[in-house]
Amino acid sequence: MTLRSLLIVGTASLIALTGCRSFDVSSAVSLATTSAVNIAQASQTLSPEQEYYLGRAVGARILAKYPLLDNWKLTEYVNNIGQTLVLFSEQPVTHGGYHFAVLDTMEKNAFACPGGMILITKGLIMTAQNEDELAAVIAHEIGHIVHRDGVSSIQQSRMTEALTRTGTQAAATYGGSTVATLVSVFEGSIDDVFKTIVVNGYSRSQELAADEAALSYLAKAGYEPSAVKTLLEAMRQGTGGGMLSTHPGTDDRIVEVIKKMPATPPNPVAFEARKARFRAALQ
Repeated sequence: MTLRSLLIVGTASLIALTGCRSFDVSSAVSLATTSAVNIAQASQTLSPEQEYYLGRAVGARILAKYPLLDNWKLTEYVNNIGQTLVLFSEQPVTHGGYHFAVLDTMEKNAFACPGGMILITKGLIMTAQNEDELAAVIAHEIGHIVHRDGVSSIQQSRMTEALTRTGTQAAATYGGSTVATLVSVFEGSIDDVFKTIVVNGYSRSQELAADEAALSYLAKAGYEPSAVKTLLEAMRQGTGGGMLSTHPGTDDRIVEVIKKMPATPPNPVAFEARKARFRAALQ
């Protein structure tokens, strides 16, 4: 949206809020200009450095709920898989680098924090039957980071904050319960961002896009892309909650994964070697 469009929308909105009361047109235009600047700034893309620190803040919130697993061997194993997969992604480098960690909980879930931090629960790792399925989890989360799915909700929060400032300025200029009500609607937006990433989860389109990315990364890295399908099937057999809540639409995703699965020649020797490596890491 251009600045001119924002001015038109902003002025029209203020006129609507004030109803038929007389008001200072110059004040309305001035306030609309300020509103346009607020909204334009909020819509700007976060810098890589901002994403990194924002992701760390989100990660800290997650770690306040789930402690890190005290198992350096498993953590190193997960990092080795993750660092290999990111090389085949569209964004192999982030501002602070990719970091992978295991959470000490049997809940089955995984979280992709903006900037490159990926946290996987012990419970989800135990759900995987082999290294390829674990790699499918990691590749899927890398897809969310590459697509900036977490950042999209944060940018929405920034837009909300801009609208809040606009509403506050309008309230100071015109007063009235209508504007005050609008401002109250936008309170608590920061908590809503955290809930989007950790509790409510991603949209169907975001999940399908992350699955498609995972198929590509796995195939390029020498893993079996079919691991995405078998992992989703294993998740479908499990109980509700956890990853089924934050990564919804399992049945639809399986159908789409089958459609988009690349044809790769099987390599049973390499697969068995990875499977043995997976078992050793879990011991």
